Amino acid sequence: MTGADSVRDRVGDFPVAWPVQTRWTDNDMFGHLNNAVYYALWDSAINAWLARDAGADPMTDAAFPVVAESSCRYLSELAYPDDLVVGIGVDRLGSSSVTFRLALYAAGLPPTDRVAAVGRWVHVYVERDTRRPTPMPAEVRAVYEAAL
Repeated sequence: MTGADSVRDRVGDFPVAWPVQTRWTDNDMFGHLNNAVYYALWDSAINAWLARDAGADPMTDAAFPVVAESSCRYLSELAYPDDLVVGIGVDRLGSSSVTFRLALYAAGLPPTDRVAAVGRWVHVYVERDTRRPTPMPAEVRAVYEAAL
């Protein structure tokens, strides 16, 4: 299967690899990473990647992304004190929206290994004052195009 509806779950399927570290408080009472932590790590990695590669600043930019949709499929467990990687890829790029495919996996895995979780995340760019959809900035679009 190809396109935005396919599930790609190998380390090498994600063009951007963003290192992250777990914290003691990330584990739940069952001894593994709490499900909400996956979303927090994805959100932080996407925003840090955009800040580094496009100079994006959601606190001051005239147009900034908001999450319109998200989902996660858990494939295996992760836990503190694992060093992890957020995998980022772009499945669809519109004028004001971007659909990401995301992953979370243990650092150091070869490209053919399965990731621990896969996700889908939709950002819609809105104008700061009106909060209405608006075209994304050209600098950000170029970063997304590189991850298609």
